[in-house]
Amino acid sequence: MGDFEAKGDELERKAEKKLAGWGIFGSKQEDAADLYDKAANQFKLAKKWEKAANAYVKLANCHLKMESKHDAASAYVEAANCYKKYSVQDAGQALNQAVSLFLENGRLNMAARYCKDLGEMYEQGQDLEKAMDFFERAADLFISEEVSSSANQCKQRVAQIAAQLEQYPKATDIFEEVAKQSMNNNLLKYSVKGILLNAGICQLCRGDVVAIHNALERFQDIDPTFSGTREYRLLADLAAAMDDGDITKFTDAIREFDSMTRLDTWKTTLLLRAKNTLKEKEEEEDDLT
Repeated sequence: MGDFEAKGDELERKAEKKLAGWGIFGSKQEDAADLYDKAANQFKLAKKWEKAANAYVKLANCHLKMESKHDAASAYVEAANCYKKYSVQDAGQALNQAVSLFLENGRLNMAARYCKDLGEMYEQGQDLEKAMDFFERAADLFISEEVSSSANQCKQRVAQIAAQLEQYPKATDIFEEVAKQSMNNNLLKYSVKGILLNAGICQLCRGDVVAIHNALERFQDIDPTFSGTREYRLLADLAAAMDDGDITKFTDAIREFDSMTRLDTWKTTLLLRAKNTLKEKEEEEDDLT
């Protein structure tokens, strides 16, 4: 490992010497870029991630001076991959630089892909507001490139995060929009019942029984087959339990559905919130009587 780091240090010194010496400008930058690239690879072999990341940033600067934005963006991506090993903040800054350069270069699909990566990175780091922002940017870019399946995936990530942040109207609207769009695509139709279930769960968290029943009617308009699904039955049973103020009935409906189709963590978390809302209403009513 020490040998790799020493080789990296030597290559980096050669690059800096090359830039500081005499020579044709373009040739100097090109030679230095090659040396920084080799230095970064040596640092990666040595698992010296900070040194590797810094070498890639220097490589990006060389490419920018040679007006090669695509290569500079690629170097920033490599830097971000190294920064991820120890600093989400630094990785985010490097990847954001790459996104800006891909946009300037008209590489919208690449910019979309790395906006999505940024969203995932910030989501893992629990910076949900930033994650939501980058998923929204990714969705818009995928739409501009007519990559509808990727756009819908990013939109759903936005909706899921919005719900986590208790922005239920926003989450519901996005889920319903994606469901409508998916009905027009034979490859995506199969996913509509799951998307509408997510929209319905967001409505349940608001605790407005009238809004829930109105939503179920809208869902049926979006997908005429929805009323025949287990997802619809779950939402209808949960709405009825809320209407009756019956926590046991609410819990039983969830348990029955979960025994057949496992509920993921996001759905379980939101259904628990809805259950707690129901419990609070019941306690308020008990206090009044």
